[in-house]
Amino acid sequence: MRPSARLLCRLPRAWLCAAAAFPAVFAGAGMAEAAILVIHVQATDGKSLPGAVLTARPLDGPVKRGTPAHAVMDQIDRAFAPDLLVVPAGSTVEFPNSDWVSHQIYSFSSAKRFQLPLYRGKPYPPVLFDQVGVVTLGCNIHDEMLAYLVVTDAPYFGRTDGAGSWSAELGPGRYRITIWHPRMRDEGSGGVERELTVGSDDRAELTVRLAKPLQPAPVDRPHSWDY
Repeated sequence: MRPSARLLCRLPRAWLCAAAAFPAVFAGAGMAEAAILVIHVQATDGKSLPGAVLTARPLDGPVKRGTPAHAVMDQIDRAFAPDLLVVPAGSTVEFPNSDWVSHQIYSFSSAKRFQLPLYRGKPYPPVLFDQVGVVTLGCNIHDEMLAYLVVTDAPYFGRTDGAGSWSAELGPGRYRITIWHPRMRDEGSGGVERELTVGSDDRAELTVRLAKPLQPAPVDRPHSWDY
């Protein structure tokens, strides 16, 4: 088999994009064609951007959604733990309060509106998130508390690590890539979506540098998406 190395990137002029693809060998007889896509996200100053949410959705053929899961977002030391979760549509999330003070959790986001009146411990059942979108969470008692739930129907999703990188094993074809970060100035729109094509049996690497500066980080307390 002759390995291919092709990565087509279509991003707006507001972004700087550099891509390099290298052939990789996948052992095993009869193994289906696959490609490793690695995306590096940088802020405008060129520094790696941790905590960004990425999703990859195939554009060719039927889309297989991720399997719904059960997740937990606790409340500790007047903060959400973790403060950002990415879950498949149809997942449930439990919001226990392990803190020494009571909290009243709420969301006014269109993807999910709900409120858990003042409580401690585990008085409420898990909350179902069946609509795709970004859900912003807060506490009616402590204004500094902030968290996000990203609900997606994409089969591939995750967050950039401390080095600003995220990777996934994909089949060859066209994909819609979404990059979202809580401090993007257009975060309310759900992030930036563009298309790219990945060839078969490749290791493709894509570096994306934001052209617009992020909103300033809050000074009261750091979050997992700050850098």
